[in-house]
Amino acid sequence: MTLVGYLLAAFFLPLFPFSMVFNRLFAKVRDVRLRALLLLAWPQAGILLLTATDATAPQWLQLWALGSAALYAFRALALREVGIWTGFLATSVWGVLWVPATAGGVTLPVPWYALGFSVPLVLLTYLTDGLERRFGAAYTGLHGGLAMTTPRLSLFLVLTVLAVVATPLFPGFFAMLGSIIVASSPTALALVGIWLLWSWTAARLLQGLIVGPLRTEAVPDLSTASSWGYAILLGALLIGGPFLTGGM
Repeated sequence: MTLVGYLLAAFFLPLFPFSMVFNRLFAKVRDVRLRALLLLAWPQAGILLLTATDATAPQWLQLWALGSAALYAFRALALREVGIWTGFLATSVWGVLWVPATAGGVTLPVPWYALGFSVPLVLLTYLTDGLERRFGAAYTGLHGGLAMTTPRLSLFLVLTVLAVVATPLFPGFFAMLGSIIVASSPTALALVGIWLLWSWTAARLLQGLIVGPLRTEAVPDLSTASSWGYAILLGALLIGGPFLTGGM
């Protein structure tokens, strides 16, 4: 694969500074359906570019990808707006996909890895839209104590964020496991460190929304139909996650 091809892939499996294109676009798009489409389609284009050849990527590209993933995971620690946090986590988790997508000599279901990362991000985007419609904005620390006022929304928000950061037994967990298995020892250690950063930023995000002093007025919780919808989708992710072990 030529250098031009790798740089083009860097827009869709975002590497800094090319990652700014996706994050600016994601921040400007306010329609939740368009955001969902971006989250689903954007990484697949990058994977298609990378898997068009059997060549193994240069080591410096994997280092660039790991550095970009770590950068956006670290930057997410300071974010309070849930929508921007979603975009930064998307950038970070897609950066990790460079490792399995460019590992020569092995065949892994990388498009399914990307889908396993993207679907929870889509669910989080819809939940964020629900927060914005209820409160006018979705900021951590602004709507403390959601567990007391909207327990169903809080439950699915917690479960979805856990799915986003690759908690067992969600698909992202098996995608990370597959990536670590094919990585060299230093790369595997870097992946584990990035994984820990995801957990840290998720804990900070949820702490600012779910627990703490009650700071919000009474608002309607998720409807029964919406709750069932989220439950079915999250259940499908839990059931489908172990199937990603087939290529290991």
